[in-house]
Amino acid sequence: MTTESQTEPGTGLQLPPGFLFGAATAAYQVEGAATADGRGPSIWDTFSHTPGRVLGGETGDVAIEHYQRYREDVALMSDLGLQAYRFSIAWPRVQPNGRGALNQAGVDFYSRLIDELLAAGIEPWPTLYHWDLPQPLEDAGGWPERDTAERFADYAGAISAVLGDRVRQWTTLNEPWCSAFLGYGSGVHAPGRQDPAAAVRAGHHLMLGHGLAAGLLRSGGHQVGVTINLYDVVPVSEREIDVDAARRIDGLQNRFFLDPVLLGSYPADVVADLAAVTDFSHVHDGDLSVISTPLDMLGVNYYSRHVVTGEAGNGDDGHGGAAGSGASPWPGSEHVGFSKGDLPVTAMGWEIHAEGLTSVLERVSVEYPPVPLYVTENGAAFADVPDPDGLVRDPDRISYLDGHLRACQAAIDAGVPLRGYFCWSLFDNFEWSWGYSRRFGLVYVDYETQTRTPKSSAYWYGDLIRGRLAT
Repeated sequence: MTTESQTEPGTGLQLPPGFLFGAATAAYQVEGAATADGRGPSIWDTFSHTPGRVLGGETGDVAIEHYQRYREDVALMSDLGLQAYRFSIAWPRVQPNGRGALNQAGVDFYSRLIDELLAAGIEPWPTLYHWDLPQPLEDAGGWPERDTAERFADYAGAISAVLGDRVRQWTTLNEPWCSAFLGYGSGVHAPGRQDPAAAVRAGHHLMLGHGLAAGLLRSGGHQVGVTINLYDVVPVSEREIDVDAARRIDGLQNRFFLDPVLLGSYPADVVADLAAVTDFSHVHDGDLSVISTPLDMLGVNYYSRHVVTGEAGNGDDGHGGAAGSGASPWPGSEHVGFSKGDLPVTAMGWEIHAEGLTSVLERVSVEYPPVPLYVTENGAAFADVPDPDGLVRDPDRISYLDGHLRACQAAIDAGVPLRGYFCWSLFDNFEWSWGYSRRFGLVYVDYETQTRTPKSSAYWYGDLIRGRLAT
């Protein structure tokens, strides 16, 4: 690729030899082909087709046609110089009912994709679950039901048996916080339920499913990890009410998942915070030892920080709703509000705070047993528009990526075992409840024609990967 980007960002970055550079997508956001070749409906198909759930009534039915255009897309990855591609396998494409025999046509798609990646010298990093639960399993109760964890383990074992000969690194779940607390708490994500107790049960069963799947994968000789979205949570002031609010949100956002996975226990203060919501009787003997099955890597997704206040109804809930609205993703802490400072924000309204990435990486490294870390998602949405000459210039995204890669370098310099970085996202795509209104991609997609146009950030990232900027 011939660079069209700035040259100043990226200079001086000295990430270590062997550091892995990649980019990421998710099945429902890019694949389309929603009913092709035996694919069944997922909770996101149902949710997006329900009026009022997604901005503009948009769906992932077509998305960016990655299912049909994967060869073109892998060629773009190769041109960019990506070393790894993190994608998700659509559970309803390979097992439409969430149980039983695999759908061979769906399996064949991922087999072809993996072969294409390997032929291009790109390492496949599949994620088994990126939010698209088969609808029949939701009809049976979804993640709040223990049986869903068992079904997930069966699916993991079946799909890894047929694709695992060409995959080195498997990820079980992507961002179980979102699946549990946005899906079953606030209801702003699929399946759109608003039940605090169900959200807590869903969180536990997601992690139980992870642990069961991880055990199966590791027994088969595979490397396995899980991806958790972490935030640097800070109080708006040093007042006791705000400090307690930060403790509560850190507990639900970060420690509710990190502690069971890495320590084999739930944080006592979080259990206490949730006492009015649940008695944790859904946690069975042995569950936590399963959930804490040893990991080969932990994926960290980072986008922004949370600045919180304990004043009831002050601010929003941090994820698209009003604090105190009664449909909160923070069971037991619905009163906590979220504030914005004076930092620049992305098109999502998220503060740009690269230092927070260093903080969360250092925290995991210091407070938990050692495990190799990867930044498995990091990126920003901006209002990208092609110039009259057809180029898509996005200097704000270049600045964002540069700042966060420097945050990675700072963490490594502090002794954090950080092994790689995946930009979110490779392509503009269906951005969940925001439809197609937010663009995170390194590659611009014209949704009318499906034409792909690498943005200036794509050229910059490619130059960085090839070492052209790190001088």
